[in-house]
Amino acid sequence: MCRARRAAYVQALGSGLNFTQAARLVGVGKRTGKVWRNGRTRASGRDEPPSVDWYRGPMEEAREVNGRYLCQRERLDLADLAARGLGVRAMARALGRSPSTVSRELRRNAHPADGLYRPYRAGQLAARRRKRPKTAKIVAHPCLLAVVREKLAAHWSPEQISGWLRREYPDNKGMNACHETIYQAIYIQAKGQLRLDLKQALRKGRARRRPRTAGQERRARFREPMVMISERPAQVEDRAVPGHWEGDLIMGAGNKSAIGTLVERSTRFTILLHLPHGHDAGQVQDAIISQMQDLPALLRNTLTWDQGSEMALHRKIGTALDMQVFFCDPHSPWQRGTNENTNGLLRQYFPKGSDLAGYSQAYLDAVAEELNDRPRKTLDYMKPSEKIVELLNTSD
Repeated sequence: MCRARRAAYVQALGSGLNFTQAARLVGVGKRTGKVWRNGRTRASGRDEPPSVDWYRGPMEEAREVNGRYLCQRERLDLADLAARGLGVRAMARALGRSPSTVSRELRRNAHPADGLYRPYRAGQLAARRRKRPKTAKIVAHPCLLAVVREKLAAHWSPEQISGWLRREYPDNKGMNACHETIYQAIYIQAKGQLRLDLKQALRKGRARRRPRTAGQERRARFREPMVMISERPAQVEDRAVPGHWEGDLIMGAGNKSAIGTLVERSTRFTILLHLPHGHDAGQVQDAIISQMQDLPALLRNTLTWDQGSEMALHRKIGTALDMQVFFCDPHSPWQRGTNENTNGLLRQYFPKGSDLAGYSQAYLDAVAEELNDRPRKTLDYMKPSEKIVELLNTSD
C-alpha cells in the first residue's frame, strides 16, 4: 500500500499539483511527502535516501536553442507580464514576439491545476517536446496506418487522404493526420519493403522530395485563325457553370505516341483520348468528337487548348460538337492550370519515356474512372464523379 501511495504521489506531482495538494490526494501528510522526496536522518545518525523520484523532467545540460523559439529569459519576462494581468497582444509587444507565439506558449505550458504560467516548468515541458526522434502518429495508431496504406494503394495523394480522414472521422483525433505526417511516414520513418511499397504508390514514385519545375511550353504551329482565351466568356473563370473543358496531349517516348486529356473545369472530371495511330490533327479531331458527342449539351460549352498543331482542325471540332474552341497565349500553360495539374497526375500511370500507343481504350477508361473516383481538396473532398452528377441534377 505504501509503495502504491508513493507512486500515486509521484504521478500527482508530474501532473502539476504542488506538494501539499499531492499529499492530500494520496491521503498522507505534507511532512510524509517531504520525507519521501528528500529522505531523512534517523536518530542513530544514519541517513535514509529519498524513496521517490519526484522531479518532473530530467535536468539536462542547457543547450543553445534556435532564435525562433522562446528562451528562458523570455519565459521569465512572460511570467512577470502575465502576473501583471496584461493581455496577449500587450505581452507580445513587450517581448517583440507574435501574439500567436505568446498565446500558444500560455496555452501549452500553463499549470493545469491553477492556470498560472511558471517559466521553469514551461521550459522543461518545451525541452521535452523538442526531443527527437518521436514515435510517428501513423506508427502509433495501427488502424490509421492501415487506412493510409489502403488509400495510397488506390493512388490517393497524402493530401487527399488527410482531407478524407477529417470528413470521415470528424470526432476521432486518432484517425486524423495531416498530409505532412503522411509524407514523413513515407520519406522518413518507412524502411525496407514498406518504404518501397509506399514510395511506388505516390504519384511521382520518388524516394525523396524534389522542387517543382516548369512544364514544357508550346509554340503556335498552324495558321488558321484562332479565337484566343482573352475572348472567352467571363463565366468560364468562376467555374460556376459546368461544360467548360481544357485539353492537351501527354507525349510518349520521342514524341512518337500520345494520349489526349480532357478535363472539365468546375468538376475536374477527366476523359482520356485513345490515339493508337498517331496524334496528328485528323486523329485528334476524331478522338475528341467520338468521346464528347454523347455528352449532354449542358456539358459541351467551350474547349480551351494550347497552340499545338494537333488542333489545326479546331473549326470542324467546334462545328461537330456545337461548342466554342479557344486557344491559350504562347508560353502560357498556367492558362490551362486544371489540365496541367491533371496531366501531372496521369504521369503516375503513363511514365515519361514510355510508349503510349500500347494502351487500350479500356485501360484509359479504367484510369479515368479511378482518377474521377478520388476526393479532391478543391471540391471540399468530393469526388469529380459525385460533383458532376450534383451539377447535372441542380441544372435539371
